[in-house]
Amino acid sequence: MTRTTREAAAHAARPDDRPDTLGGVPGAPSPARAQALLARVTTGADASSATVTAPFTGLTSAVVPQGTDEHTRSVFGRARRAQEAWARRPVAERQQVLLRLHELVLAHQDEGLDLVQVESGKSRIDAFDEISATALVAAHYGRHAARLLAPRRAPGVLPLLTRASQLRHPKGVVGVISPWNYPLALTAMDVLPALVAGNTVVQKPDNQTALSALWLHELAERAGLPVEAWHIVLGRGSAIGDALVEESDYVCFTGSTPTGKTLAGKIAGRLTGYSLELGGKNPMIVLPDADVDAAAAGAVTACFSSAGQLCVSVERIYVHESIRADFLAAFAARTRALTLGGALDYRADVGSLTTPDQLAAVTEHVADARAAGATVVTGGHARADLGPLFFEPTILTDVDERAKAFADETFGPLVSVYGVADTDEAVARANDTPYGLNASVWSRDTREAARVAARLKAGTVNVNEGYAATFGTVGVPMGGMKDSGVGRRNGAEGLLKYTESQSIAVQRGLRLRPPRGLPPRLWARAMTTGLRL
Repeated sequence: MTRTTREAAAHAARPDDRPDTLGGVPGAPSPARAQALLARVTTGADASSATVTAPFTGLTSAVVPQGTDEHTRSVFGRARRAQEAWARRPVAERQQVLLRLHELVLAHQDEGLDLVQVESGKSRIDAFDEISATALVAAHYGRHAARLLAPRRAPGVLPLLTRASQLRHPKGVVGVISPWNYPLALTAMDVLPALVAGNTVVQKPDNQTALSALWLHELAERAGLPVEAWHIVLGRGSAIGDALVEESDYVCFTGSTPTGKTLAGKIAGRLTGYSLELGGKNPMIVLPDADVDAAAAGAVTACFSSAGQLCVSVERIYVHESIRADFLAAFAARTRALTLGGALDYRADVGSLTTPDQLAAVTEHVADARAAGATVVTGGHARADLGPLFFEPTILTDVDERAKAFADETFGPLVSVYGVADTDEAVARANDTPYGLNASVWSRDTREAARVAARLKAGTVNVNEGYAATFGTVGVPMGGMKDSGVGRRNGAEGLLKYTESQSIAVQRGLRLRPPRGLPPRLWARAMTTGLRL
């Protein structure tokens, strides 16, 4: 029996029951290609199925197998048996897998872009952000993992007589629960460092965007990853969530804050580690000396990339009153000029929302804000003429604190603009939230902007950028403060969190207690002199 089962493929609909392309999107891969990817899902013969639709058209894009608790636990058993052999491979060999994957992702990006667009509804330029992020992560850890994982020497308690070192051991089997909004990039950011650290992985991507994760999984095996090193299971959290929590040696989760808190409570009882990237209500501050046109252009990208369905996208903008009118006019003009569309090419600036739930949430936030007295500067309407889940990029002003859009995460193409009297007010209002994921500061004086950035309670802050500067710099960690999460991805922390630290000290010669015949008081005095030196 191979790592996948024939039963998994049987759950995909027959090609003659479906459109000629995934979700009926012109130019998309065929249903047969979806079947080939779904055959990689690790599931059992008793699996049920779930239907997934394409946001652009509302038509079926895949029928995906749904795992059970029992079979998910058996998958962890297979991953655990494979882990020791994978960890015994030299780090340099594991790095080579990532470097080969880096090249394969770039070489085959057209199919990856198609799948991300069909499943998530993003524009192609936003889908390319996922390709580039995946390649950057693979290259970074492919080049630097050995150095980060190498044994580290430390000064001993007694110089020359104590030799101390720190080793890094893989956790074992890592459980990764991935969201639907960035199916390729967030898979890479979480799975690849876990693998190169010597762990095996059991990943549960969201049903909506499973094909994108499976595409990367296929390329990883082509790059030389052992078949049993990375398993993908599908299913509702209510069905297989307990197995993922109880069988994992470390859990990595990206999703909503309420779900993350529930998950953390379950994991705590097992005393195993976890990292959580959760919600955000991310602020942008425009200081009085900012280049208004540059800030307006940056705000468009920061607010409306991936139709606002990005954990680090901006939903609140605080602008100094002296330039508020000019900024708002420039921002609104650039927003109105955006092109919405659902074709598999680079013509559209903004794509569709991904699920009906997201469309309902955005619609509700706009209507609720209007009812509370907000002004719609531009946008504010669904665009059913373009597809079932399109919504115009929307700018609000005069948003009352009673409105849901004031403090709650929208996770869609909606932003509120507020005037502030000075920098202190901007910082205070930006920090006045239970969230702390990302923030943005705009100014011609980058030193002053950096000082303001350091005052913000957010895990990442970008100066004269919305989110891409930190998102794309894999060498620095990314994650949230407060209710936006625990732990970090990327950077050294994004790799070392998947390891157990072990300290070993070898003592030679003098013992760390008084030798026979020496009074303890004299020993303590001698040690005190040494400590002072």
